[in-house]
Formats: sequence, C-alpha cells, structure tokens
Amino acid sequence: MPAPSLAEVLDILHEIAPLELAAEWDNVGLLLQPNRRPGRVRRVLLTIDLGDAVVAEAKRARADLVVSYHPPIFQPLRRLRHDDAKGRTLLLAAAAGLPVYSPHTALDAAPSGLADWLAAGVLGGAAPKELRPCGDGEFGRIVKLERPLPMATLLTRLRRHLGVRNLQLAKPAQRRAAVRTVAVAAGAGGSVLRGAAADVYVTGEMSHHDALAAVAAGTTVVLAGHSNTERGFLPVLRKRLRAAFGGDLDVGLARADRDPFTPA
Repeated sequence: MPAPSLAEVLDILHEIAPLELAAEWDNVGLLLQPNRRPGRVRRVLLTIDLGDAVVAEAKRARADLVVSYHPPIFQPLRRLRHDDAKGRTLLLAAAAGLPVYSPHTALDAAPSGLADWLAAGVLGGAAPKELRPCGDGEFGRIVKLERPLPMATLLTRLRRHLGVRNLQLAKPAQRRAAVRTVAVAAGAGGSVLRGAAADVYVTGEMSHHDALAAVAAGTTVVLAGHSNTERGFLPVLRKRLRAAFGGDLDVGLARADRDPFTPA
C-alpha cells in the first residue's frame, strides 16, 4: 500500500486527540503547511518542542511531518525574522517544506491521552480503574487508590514512570501517613490542580504561591519538571500512529529534543 496522505495522518491524530478538547486559549492543529499540495507522509518525527536542532534532525531524516506537542506558534506573530529564535525555527521549517502539527492540551484531555498516562504512573503503570477529571477542560485527573499507598512508594513509581532521578517535594507540616488520592496534570499544572481535593498533586511545575496554598491546605506537591511529565508519552503516541498505518508509516522520536534543565 502507498504511504498515507497528510490528510489521512491528521485524521488519525485527530482521533487520538480531538482538537475540540483543547483549551480555548490554546493553539492546536496544523500550524505550518509550507506546501500547497502536500504529498505522501512516509516519516513522522515526534517532539515536545520544535527548535532549530529538531528541524535539522527532521531534514536529515527526510521527515514529511513534525508533530510538536508544544505549539511553536502560540501568541500572534507580528514578524518572522532570522534573528529571533522562534521566527528562525519556523522559517527553517518552512524552507525545508516541513508541515508542523501540535496537539497540546487536546492530547492532555483525550481519553487514553497524556493525563491518563500520568495517572497510570501513580499506579505503577497499571491502567486506572477509577478516574475523575480535574480542572476546567478535564486536562488533569484525580486517582483514587484502592488501598492507601506510602509516599515513598508513590515517589518511586513516579521516578520510574517519568524516567527521572529527582523530584521536588513540598510537604505540609502534618503530612498524612499514607496517600489515598492523587491529582495529576502535565506541564505547568498549577491552574489545573488549584483547589482539587487530593492528598498529593503531581505536575511538572507550579508557581511558588500555588505550592504554598496547596501545602497550607494539607496537600503534598510533587514536581518533576515541565517536559518530564510529557516526554514519556511520545513513545505511546508513536506506537498508536504505527498501529494505525502498519509498515506504511515510519514514526521516530526526535533525539535533539531534550528538557532544557540539567542537574548542576
């Protein structure tokens, strides 16, 4: 069978993460389409962020589409210039003829999407049996554990699931001996988790004042780093895209895409 068309790949991406689930403030979908009549899509490159190095990698790999979880176009653009980092990346992608698609919060909210994957990490990788949405737009999840879980066990599970060595922890003075409910949200989850009734919040990053408010309410806050709560889902997305097209679509993960923070 021939390689799928761009429209066929976008249809599957929409099935995985329906764009109508995205936040109103978000910018999702096909954000860059340099070719008037795009051809077949044989190779897709998945990334969390689109930067110059990822564009260069996509060119070397002869990718026909880049799926960037974070939208490279978010706020309205007043100009595109090579002396501006974001503008330069977009110009390089356009010059290379690379379409760029972003699912962002649509993927967070989707069934079996990123938020559900984070919730599975709370359970050591098992599929959650009982989940409740968290936050406006259902971009987070609340996991109710069948049995109380020691905090140390939860932290071990999260490190393994997210592929990180270190986590940041903000603890109330009167911390509960065991965890019964956990609320999760990818990326900067402070606004999603704010006010949620849970023993523990798990997200990538949170403002100082949101963390203080959570701790004052008796909730422990666990931070893993923004993209660390997102990057581990890319292999899941790759598997689902491959399954949809079999051997007719090659899907890779961008090696140049890394968390900007490293241990000092």
